[in-house]
Amino acid sequence: MAKSQVTFNKIEKEKKRLKKREEKQKRKEARRAEAKENPQGIQFAYVDFNGNLTDTPPDPAMREKVEAESIELGIPKKEDRIEEEPVAKEGKVSFFDHSKGFGFIIDSVNQEKYFVHISGTLEPIEENDKVTYELERGQKGMNAVKVKKI
Repeated sequence: MAKSQVTFNKIEKEKKRLKKREEKQKRKEARRAEAKENPQGIQFAYVDFNGNLTDTPPDPAMREKVEAESIELGIPKKEDRIEEEPVAKEGKVSFFDHSKGFGFIIDSVNQEKYFVHISGTLEPIEENDKVTYELERGQKGMNAVKVKKI
């Protein structure tokens, strides 16, 4: 004779499903009973001009007038965008390995370490040189580029 196809796990899942269904039905009946006892109708929630939920309608005098023409959809064209000029930062070369072609610069203001590759240097640099550089986002963080001695 073959074993029953219903396993213990299936029986437990079915019990949970039935229990959830019963709880849902009880909540539904409780809401109906509450609606019969307290027939206030639909409760409203309003959003005031600061974006907070309130139970009172917002004051129309506080409403801001927005003109449809002032709303900008999408991203402005590249020539319309204001480009920030990269700021040259100052720092000190803490480590540089010429055989591997990379090193690190410590910023003189916030003591952050930035990676520098030999391809990002404009002139040869050595350890303990004071340099100016610009930052550019790399794969693993910010990289120093356009590195020059002071």
